[in-house]
Amino acid sequence: MEWMIWLGAGISICGLAGLIVSILKVQKARRAKLSDDELRAAVQKVMPLNMGALFLSVIGLMIVILGIFIG
Repeated sequence: MEWMIWLGAGISICGLAGLIVSILKVQKARRAKLSDDELRAAVQKVMPLNMGALFLSVIGLMIVILGIFIG
């Protein structure tokens, strides 16, 4: 089940990349000196990406653990 471990690691890395992208987008919005309402709107716009990336990371890690247990 080595392929499962590599598949899960790849999915986790994609999730990590999504988290990094969401962090960079929020940092860019903070550096733009937006008002509170505009900053809140920018963060809410990035939230689905953040949650999706977290979901991918968790699913990937679950696949890795499942591959370790089965293998």
